[in-house]
Amino acid sequence: MNRSRTRLLVALASATALLTTAGCGAADMTKQASPFAAPAGVKTVTLSVQSWVGAQANVAVAEQLLKEKLGYRVDLVQTDEVPAWDALSQGRVDAILEDWGHPDQEKLYVDEKKTIVRGGDLGVTGHIGWYVPKYFADQHPDVTDWKNLNKYADQLKTAESGGKGQLMDGSPSYVTNDVALVKNLDLDYKVVFAGSEAAQITQIQQFAKEKKPFLSYWYQPQWLFNEVPMVEVKLPEYTEECAAKDPKDIDCAYPTTPLQKFLNADFVERGGDAADFLKKFHWSEQHQNEVSEMIASQRLTPEEAAKRWIERHPDVWKKWLPQE
Repeated sequence: MNRSRTRLLVALASATALLTTAGCGAADMTKQASPFAAPAGVKTVTLSVQSWVGAQANVAVAEQLLKEKLGYRVDLVQTDEVPAWDALSQGRVDAILEDWGHPDQEKLYVDEKKTIVRGGDLGVTGHIGWYVPKYFADQHPDVTDWKNLNKYADQLKTAESGGKGQLMDGSPSYVTNDVALVKNLDLDYKVVFAGSEAAQITQIQQFAKEKKPFLSYWYQPQWLFNEVPMVEVKLPEYTEECAAKDPKDIDCAYPTTPLQKFLNADFVERGGDAADFLKKFHWSEQHQNEVSEMIASQRLTPEEAAKRWIERHPDVWKKWLPQE
């Protein structure tokens, strides 16, 4: 995800630590042997779990159905965005269920190396942007145009932003254009990282409780909009020409992205029902947000949230199972 909060407690059952060095380039990681290879004859699926709660919701539901309906052992590996692609190419994980667009990795591993294959559309459309709370936009409607942001920099500064307005980002591991945008649009702001999605949610909730103004990198779909209504700040229009620039020269808005799944190529060949199931896994933003809110706001474990969703929506998930 080109995409930080009371701590979000995420119970990653069977989680395995993945020791992979994060990097921004598309290094060729296809030569390394996987330490997670399953014993012969054991029906095992290993899923990549990214840090944001929407991705955790996908994995939680897929994990429960793979285990309970198809009889697989499911292992989870927590990964950042770029290392997840390297792990998928190596076979350390079998699937990424939510990708927000990594063209360099897609070109290397899907088109050239052919160690990864496209797994289809998740059914969720992602959009990243800059947001202010609705109560602030109602008071100051012109703040929703980036050209007027400097006018409000003094109101949006914090102790962490050093006299400039604060643009709050999430995890430093997210691939964003925000530092470049602040510089290239000549904005009197500083990007301040909350540290994680959970920490960013907590900060937004605190600002909203006190009715303080804030400017934050945020994204849709996201359950928090139900609790804290926010309005997007219009940035310069996204174009393919702008997106093709060197990252440090980006000066336009983020794209709207149909989120995609990717599978390890060997897994597609040997994965049988599990591979077919993951290809068919397709749900709406509303369904993802339903599970996400149970995890992040209601404090259910991912397993508990997934089980509740599965009980409520058999009409959705039964379409993903092999047809008898």
